[in-house]
This record gives sequence, C-alpha cells and structure tokens, in this order.
Amino acid sequence: MFRPRTGKTAHTSHQGNTLCHSGVSVGQDSHRHAPAACPRCGRTLHEPTAWSSAWRCDWHGEVHPLLPAFSPSRDGLDGLLRIYRPDTAGVPVWLPWPLPAGWLVAGFAGAGDERTGVRACAVALAGPNPLGGGPADMVVVAEEPGVGLGAALAGLDSVDPGAGFASAPAIATACFGKHDFPLWHVESPDRAVFAGEVKGRWLWLVLWPDTAGALLVEPIALRDLRDPGQDLDLPFGAVSPRLPAR
Repeated sequence: MFRPRTGKTAHTSHQGNTLCHSGVSVGQDSHRHAPAACPRCGRTLHEPTAWSSAWRCDWHGEVHPLLPAFSPSRDGLDGLLRIYRPDTAGVPVWLPWPLPAGWLVAGFAGAGDERTGVRACAVALAGPNPLGGGPADMVVVAEEPGVGLGAALAGLDSVDPGAGFASAPAIATACFGKHDFPLWHVESPDRAVFAGEVKGRWLWLVLWPDTAGALLVEPIALRDLRDPGQDLDLPFGAVSPRLPAR
C-alpha cells in the first residue's frame, strides 16, 4: 500500500510544455512536479544510472516508475497516451462507458517509461454512491502481472490479489467488445475491490466506500480509450484524491 515517499528525487527539467523525468515524458498538463514513484508503496525512486536502466525502490527493488498523475482533462488523457510506445502493446486505458449516472472522470495515472512503455494504467472516477447518495470514488486499473499498482490501491502488500483468489465463484462481470470477463471480490478494508484478467493482464476496480461496490451488481461495460474512432464526450471533474503520485 502507499506510504510517504523517501529517498532520492529524480532529476526534473522543463522542455517546452513537457516535464521530463530522466527522459520520461509526463505531459504538458502536469502541474504536480513530483518525482517518479514506486507503484507499490509511493516512495521516490532511484533513477536509472550508467550501469542500469532500471528504476529502483529502496523497499521493492526494480519497479516500473509511477509518473505524476495526469489531470482530468483531454490534455491529461493525451499526456498519458503520449507515453505509449508504438512498438509495444501496452495496457488498456479502461473506462466504464456509459458512466454511471452523475459520475465524472477524475484523472489518469500510468507506470512505465519511454524504454518499457506503459505497464500499468489507472483511470479515476468520482460520483454519487448508489447506496445513500454520498460521495464515492472508483479507480480502474489495467496492469501487467508483477507491477503491483492495483494491489497497492486495494490496500494489499502483494503484487496480485493474493492467496485464494478466484477459488470462489465470480461475483461481477466486465464487458468489452462482445466478451464477458468474470470479476472476483478481493478482501480489503474500507473499500470494495474486484479483480479479474482480461487478455493476460490484470483488471482491478477499487471503490470507496465499500458500499459503492453496489455499482457492480450489473455487468460493467468498458471502453479502451486507446482505440481510435471513439467520439466520447467525457465529463471531467476535480482531480481524485485516490490517484497515486499526485
């Protein structure tokens, strides 16, 4: 789970409208000039050296760098998409669509760099809790195995859903294209967590408070925001406090 950052701060420099972290393009909308962080604990990373191209966390060793969060805006989404390498598949940028009634897009985050491409992606949403009507938050994560961003948001110390995952029947469903993907409940304090696998990559949906998990009583349809030809009028709100690396 995320903890206060410590350790060496990556070098930052301004080049035009892009903030760069040792060659990692963060995007022109970034107003939080934070260093790259560990996707598992949020600590500041040791940047690559002449002897190693890896980013290192004092606690978790070599990791994929978690970049400062991108703002909830078209520029923020474009900033995230710019760090996808054309020669790598990357991970989906999942968005529930249509959004639940009254919900807004509340920002984006990504882990990876120009060498590896995006290995994990988070899309934050905010809106009314279907039970009680108070405020609620959701973060949808797509990631390659071993990154650990979804587990960190879920409040887990592991990089995956943990022992016993998928041993019981699935309790929710995500839909993409013409396919349904089962989701299992993951035990976690003070939030509702669902996880599954889509085409070899983890899909996590983390909701606060736990009663907001009622949104998944019905199957949740997803769009991949990387796909061309989508004319989605995305409603943007304030940046989510749930996003890592803010």
